[in-house]
Amino acid sequence: MTTPIRAKISALGTYLPPRVLTNADLEKMVDTTNEWIMERVGIRERHLVEKGVAASDLAVAAVRNLLASHPFDLQEVDLIVVGTVTPDMMYPSTACLVQHKLGIANTWGFDVSAGCSGFLYALNTGVKFVESGRYKKVLVIGSDVNSSMTDYSDRAVCIIFGDGAGAVLLEPSDGDDGVIDHVAQIEGMGGQYLYMPGGGSLNPASHETVDKKMHYIHQDGKNVFKYAVKKMAEMTERILDKNKLTGTDVDCFIAHQANRRIITATAERLGMPIEKVIINIDRFGNTTAGTIPIAMQTAIEEGKLKKGDLLLIAAVGAGFTSGATLLRWAF
Repeated sequence: MTTPIRAKISALGTYLPPRVLTNADLEKMVDTTNEWIMERVGIRERHLVEKGVAASDLAVAAVRNLLASHPFDLQEVDLIVVGTVTPDMMYPSTACLVQHKLGIANTWGFDVSAGCSGFLYALNTGVKFVESGRYKKVLVIGSDVNSSMTDYSDRAVCIIFGDGAGAVLLEPSDGDDGVIDHVAQIEGMGGQYLYMPGGGSLNPASHETVDKKMHYIHQDGKNVFKYAVKKMAEMTERILDKNKLTGTDVDCFIAHQANRRIITATAERLGMPIEKVIINIDRFGNTTAGTIPIAMQTAIEEGKLKKGDLLLIAAVGAGFTSGATLLRWAF
């Protein structure tokens, strides 16, 4: 009997634009305070792009940083999967733009739209291609320029989001490391609570959609928070139970960085010590599909994620989308 192929993350690269928007800056823009922001979401600053910088630019920068730490021939890349809800344009896909900017020949790719679960969904899609045995190198990227669709007069939304990207290289594992299992779910009823109504086939761009601010993020924070707390815990417990594990077996927990209270509530429910939980939302805000790979980088830098560690990642996003992945870290 053939041994099943396991996909592993063999390299990581991230990128954050240099411009920083602090809570002190926001106090000058909207009716808010540093204390109010920290209490509600736990964010003190976030990184924003300059005008003209798009999701593909951040994605390419993340891949170049990946190459700096793990050099290999980009021409060996079989597939590019990009998680994003802020593509450069409706089409072509961001994956196409990334391929062109990196000069990779004889590859293919596509985008995955799953809101804040975008990287997780793209990762698990890439994993399946590696597990098939036909793909040896898959680039999985999470990249979002949230500032492009944030209304900076809406104090409930503008305090949350930042821009950033992360990329990982998936390859077949020759050992016990790699992705062990994943679970995911969508519940479309949540579309009414977190969405951007303008710009699609339902409400194509017009003077009316612009005047009504339909091209910005619309969020019902109370309902999103309530669902995220419940679903984050549910999905993490589901994957741990499925693999006969508990929170104490996990060496490192990385949740989507949307709200500090959601992350700590999930960890408490799992019985996981806070020192095993990665929280960097205070420095970067919610970078949507960028949060999980950026948090992986934070975990490595803080010495909380090492070769052989059991890593649990989880996310909840617009849609609603949700999921969790269990993996053994490979480097």
